Amino acid sequence: MVTQNRWLLPEGIEEILPPHAERLEGLCRNIIDLHISWGYQLVTPPLIEYLDSLLTGTGSDLDLQTFKLTDQLSGRLLGIRADITPQVARIDAHNLKRDVPTRLCYLGTVLHTRSENAGGSRSPLQVGAELYGHQGIESDAEILCLMLESLKIAGVSQVYVDLGHVGIYRELAREAGLTGEQEMQLFAVLQRKAAAELNDLIRAWSLPAKTGAMFSYLIEANGSVSIIQEARKILAGPRIKHSLDELQAIAELVRKRLPHAPLNFDLAELRGYHYHTGIVFAAYVPGKGQGIAYGGRYDDIGSAFGRARPATGFSTDVKTLLALSSNNIQEQPGIFAPCAEDSDQKEVINELRQQGEIVICELPGQTGNAREMGCDRQLVRKGSTWKVVKL
Repeated sequence: MVTQNRWLLPEGIEEILPPHAERLEGLCRNIIDLHISWGYQLVTPPLIEYLDSLLTGTGSDLDLQTFKLTDQLSGRLLGIRADITPQVARIDAHNLKRDVPTRLCYLGTVLHTRSENAGGSRSPLQVGAELYGHQGIESDAEILCLMLESLKIAGVSQVYVDLGHVGIYRELAREAGLTGEQEMQLFAVLQRKAAAELNDLIRAWSLPAKTGAMFSYLIEANGSVSIIQEARKILAGPRIKHSLDELQAIAELVRKRLPHAPLNFDLAELRGYHYHTGIVFAAYVPGKGQGIAYGGRYDDIGSAFGRARPATGFSTDVKTLLALSSNNIQEQPGIFAPCAEDSDQKEVINELRQQGEIVICELPGQTGNAREMGCDRQLVRKGSTWKVVKL
């Protein structure tokens, strides 16, 4: 009989050990404090919900990523959240029911049936912010700036952001008369930037040459603000031009607030296309193919909860940010307190801990000295008092 390794974890599920767990907790606190300082109120949605509520308005992608189980009390299907954004939209629409602009932030673990890339985590620690109740580009710009500030406070350097707009592709697909299946098939090709596959589809569907040229252009349409000017000449239609105007206006507003914001344009950036309704954006760093933060506008999701409100937001994985952080975090060494039933020593220990010091008390008969316990100082009795001395 083969003995199983009972300590093994499922693939893509990880535990965080010292000292990384403490660093992760500190980074979470810094990001949430930043969001709160911008007026975003913290909410904590449940880890598990009824499946129909959890997946409302999110599309098939999230459905495939969601673990499902049966509730032994009600017999209904439950889902373990794979994304917190829809939960926060439910809270805004169904629980808070405010008429004023509402800023909410959140932090929590999500669970995916499959990792987004080979060897990646299936249990990201998602943090994000959502702004409800405002339709204008100012709220999109605020969310984009907050995302960049969050990455900055996390110590992630060399960030660049790709901006896109789902309205451009959606309008091209409508004008081309694509079926829903064709629209999704073409969308997948654009995400891979597979030009040869795109040309094959254009020929197979007998699309007009002008229409095919516009779809082909989307793959190449990435770079500086000059792309917007170029796209206005190639992509026809008033709705497309309105989307391009929105993109440029948001970028200009962000640069007014953050003059050195690393913004690029990518008209094939369509992540979250199934539920986004306007601008979409993704943050990247060199050497990492996947984005490290994503966001955009999703005005329609609240309607499924009985109250449609304009909405824009972003999210990221704190564990990914910690792995990319260049912040030099120094471990705090402790003070070793020798085993002694002494009331004066206990009083000194309490005072030191109140001052933010780590004090580790020796246990009777334990192995390991002060240094082995991670301490660089020790409490020593001198006369009638206890003093902290360096080792």
